[in-house]
Amino acid sequence: MSPEVAIDADLLPDISELAIEDNDPDILIDADLLPDISKLVIEDDVPVDNLISEKQQRLLTEPLYSNAALLGGRSFLLAANVGVFYAVRQPPLVPDVFLSLDVEVPQDWREKKNRTYFVWEFGKPPDVVIEIVSNKEGNELGSKLNDYARMGVAYYLVFDPLQRLGNVLVRSFELRAGRYQELSSSWLEAIGIGFTLWHGTFEGKQDQWLRWCHADGTVVPTGAENADQERQRAEQEHQRAEQEHQRAEQERQRAEQAEVRVAQLAERLRAMGIDPDA
Repeated sequence: MSPEVAIDADLLPDISELAIEDNDPDILIDADLLPDISKLVIEDDVPVDNLISEKQQRLLTEPLYSNAALLGGRSFLLAANVGVFYAVRQPPLVPDVFLSLDVEVPQDWREKKNRTYFVWEFGKPPDVVIEIVSNKEGNELGSKLNDYARMGVAYYLVFDPLQRLGNVLVRSFELRAGRYQELSSSWLEAIGIGFTLWHGTFEGKQDQWLRWCHADGTVVPTGAENADQERQRAEQEHQRAEQEHQRAEQERQRAEQAEVRVAQLAERLRAMGIDPDA
């Protein structure tokens, strides 16, 4: 998406008759007073990601949808490379990944306003933004950091897998009094989730990845990892059941052998003229 596209002043609503001061908290802005987006470019279909970013984006988005209960049942929208329009006179920002809590995803994709993230439609900015550094042109620790602070994003993460910006692989910031303060912890307290660097193989590529994690540091699994863990649990359960069956069979055989020995002993006693039942 082209970052230079902004809503033209001619598309802004006429607010001359809008009451801007009222004691009634339930007053809503009429739909006719929202910006006209009919001529606004919200998607340009230009592929710009490299393989690192593409895989990393999916490793950050898919696991939360595969473990939706992790966020305490809260509704959320997690997306990659989707424009966020936060001000009518400003061009959109296009995070590599963003997470927005307590929002409902519109079901009708045919409506233009439902195909991107208009802050005035969702009622809030995203809660978390993650930028994946591929070169120095993105200015992730400069203008973008200031832009996301101005937008009101609570947490901002910068992952630098190729170390284009220095020796620190991941840096995190929390918005405090309108400015970002760098965090020393990997736990996002207001969200109830953390992040960690994980050495492993994702889709056949072994590398160091940025992943969501639980409070104890264990990674939030992907759907495939969940399925693999379930398969392993099923195999272990099958092995335990098979071992139990083998133990039961051994017990049955020992019991049968004991009965045979008792019967043989009884026969010998009878042959000696001794009643074994006496």
